[in-house]
Amino acid sequence: MKLGLLMWMTTLMPQPLADQTCLAATVYLEARSESMRGQMAVAEVGLRRLEQRRWGDNLCQVLTARGQFALSITSKNYQIDNVDAWNNAWSVASAALNVWALPEDLRMLVVPGANHFLASYANQPSWAAGRPLMVIGEHRFYAVN
Repeated sequence: MKLGLLMWMTTLMPQPLADQTCLAATVYLEARSESMRGQMAVAEVGLRRLEQRRWGDNLCQVLTARGQFALSITSKNYQIDNVDAWNNAWSVASAALNVWALPEDLRMLVVPGANHFLASYANQPSWAAGRPLMVIGEHRFYAVN
């Protein structure tokens, strides 16, 4: 399925399903080759950003905010064609949403405080100066303002 079609479909879905779809697409695009822990950490950053209310009022808005996650910079013609990776990303998104639905003090967090991440092979932006909170696989996680 093309990414553009999937994202268009989220505009027709009820919010909980749209949020899970956007989160699964983000996990798929950003971390499908990472461990389950790494994928959960990527999902957690998106959910934390939603909670901070600086990038949007729902998870799809946060994850599609310009230049913030792969959903905003990947071609709409990108083909989501790895069914196993998609199913795994869907499960990770579901699990992350379930964790985030818990009271804050009961959440089992992977990257506490992280609201940004960067792949180790990407150019380092100014916000990534300094030591990351954690490194998981190919991703470095940061707490930025």
